Amino acid sequence: MLGLGLLGRGLNDAKFLAECGADLIVTDLKKTEDLKPTLQKLSKYKNIKYVLGEHRLEDFKDRGFVLKAAGVPLDSLYINEARKNNISVEMDESLFTKLCPKVRVVGVTGTRGKTTTTYLIYEILKRLEKKLGCNVYLGGNIKGLATLPLIKKVKPNDIVVMELSSWQLQGFGDSKISPNISVFTNFLSDHLNYYIKVSKNENEAVQKYFDDKSQIFANQRPEDFLILNNLIKKEIKKRYKGKIKSKIVLTDESQIKNWSFKIKGEHNIQNILQAIEVAKILGVDLKTIKKIVENFNGVEGRQEFIKNYKGIKIYNDTTATTPDATVVALKSLGNKNRKNIVLIMGGADKNLDMSSLVKEVPKWCKKVVLLDGTGTEKLDGKVDGVLVKSLKDGLLEALKYTKRGDILVLSPAFASFGMFKNEFDRGEQFNRLVKKLK
Repeated sequence: MLGLGLLGRGLNDAKFLAECGADLIVTDLKKTEDLKPTLQKLSKYKNIKYVLGEHRLEDFKDRGFVLKAAGVPLDSLYINEARKNNISVEMDESLFTKLCPKVRVVGVTGTRGKTTTTYLIYEILKRLEKKLGCNVYLGGNIKGLATLPLIKKVKPNDIVVMELSSWQLQGFGDSKISPNISVFTNFLSDHLNYYIKVSKNENEAVQKYFDDKSQIFANQRPEDFLILNNLIKKEIKKRYKGKIKSKIVLTDESQIKNWSFKIKGEHNIQNILQAIEVAKILGVDLKTIKKIVENFNGVEGRQEFIKNYKGIKIYNDTTATTPDATVVALKSLGNKNRKNIVLIMGGADKNLDMSSLVKEVPKWCKKVVLLDGTGTEKLDGKVDGVLVKSLKDGLLEALKYTKRGDILVLSPAFASFGMFKNEFDRGEQFNRLVKKLK
């Protein structure tokens, strides 16, 4: 296994492979002390050998296959070594899909909205398992989950709903497979710090990012479905005209007139519309879908309401790791006439264009508190904010500028690395700090 990590996917894959009796080498650039929580949960498995703090070329020889974690560099020396030695390179979700061809896979990708759309699809289908006559499972890019271990549970005709990042879709591309039903929510600039390393320029990096995303439909068959809204349809047809074999289903906003939703924002309307089309393809009637959708509360860390503190509404939007996502949060939660948002933002650089965010912040925010980081440094002189060294200081500073009727939101616009383990750690720390407020 190349990559173990702390989010749970590597842990669950390692447990599954160890329980299957694999002679397993787990290698990760993180050191033992950094991986302690994960390693403790694997301590009972005696057939796992660990190489930590480094990778070694010798470990990529004489193996049955390499299970690659998401985010491994495209030009990885170690993956090249495995392939040079005719060792198959696999990824969790695509390997599961290859090994379970009679299971129906619903895949969701896009730069933003994929998690909410995935959870909403899962919520609809899970509640209707008996009516559908099958079991429904959640997999893919979900915190704490690994898809491969579902092999032990699934039966033919079951449904697995997967959120799929561009990195995870690399595995689908290598295996020349795609989900049976695919949803492509949108396409915006992201992860350029990853793709630029193997690209001549930014345009080529964006195309490589899109190429990975396109694996959600690239190997679909004529009987498969690709669900799109009009905006992403134009983007796909521009880049892949004439190459789509599956049935294209376009969302239709007219069918949700007079519906009411608990989740806010035009972006969530698009997420809902795409989830509706998946459910309809699988035989669920619109009346039943409406009941479930109208009661959907959203997903943690995505404009998640945490607490009403002295008349101030506090939201956690930690998964907003791009400027576009933070702009969406400002427009969804704020009131431009009142400028009632106090925004906590900042973090690690992803080589993204911040100009749209810099333009929008003064329209919505009465004050900005900046978390220290490599990305935040690039905002120097562009955003008028107060710089802090910790999230606790950030929350306390933000509260100085809020009053009853205001909104305080953590919506970083940057990656979390440096101050936090990941965006989920950032969000969990924020929630704990907010819940302690008295």
